[in-house]
Amino acid sequence: MEMKSITIVGCGPGGEQYVTPAARRAIEEARVLVGAARLLEMFPESGAERIVVTADIPRVLDAIADRYQENQVAVLVTGDPGLCSLARPVIRRFGRAGCRVIPGISSVHAAFASLGLDWYGARILSAHDTAPPMEPAALAADDTIALLAGNPANAGWVEALTATLLASHDIFLCENLTLPGESIRQLTHLTTPMKLASRSILIFKRKEDHA
Repeated sequence: MEMKSITIVGCGPGGEQYVTPAARRAIEEARVLVGAARLLEMFPESGAERIVVTADIPRVLDAIADRYQENQVAVLVTGDPGLCSLARPVIRRFGRAGCRVIPGISSVHAAFASLGLDWYGARILSAHDTAPPMEPAALAADDTIALLAGNPANAGWVEALTATLLASHDIFLCENLTLPGESIRQLTHLTTPMKLASRSILIFKRKEDHA
């Protein structure tokens, strides 16, 4: 297989034990590491140049462009590269043919596994963006939903969705999965305002008596 100079590496949901051997190997081979500060801190043994990702994504892409033709670049992303990650703008800029992608365990994987639930056919939504995904009532017909939450800007929308589905769905709040402060609990009533950790996932699973 042709060696590609940009490798997008899924680093798992947070815990170091969830970083795959393939991901570690790619990081060891890289001469430039690009990622959020907390991801870069997971690999102190690497002597590669480090570029910290900030909100200024164009600056990060320009930094990669300045280096990738002469260096092996590893772009570190949380969870899996295919789910709400930096992989999208990197591939848009440099093309699929120019990037190798190493999958990782996403927080969605970890959340369903921690609950022992099947997630085939689940709707996956993110409330991390500025605008909420859709009207809560539009999701009432879905049997299984995974919501990436934790953005305070959309806390009101998350509360409205929880209130809408509370009677028909079992609702589980998973926070800081795979990390020392991990918390997994079922929500049986709505508390306002909802206080969610920045690394939060809500799982909605239709109750059997509402099937």
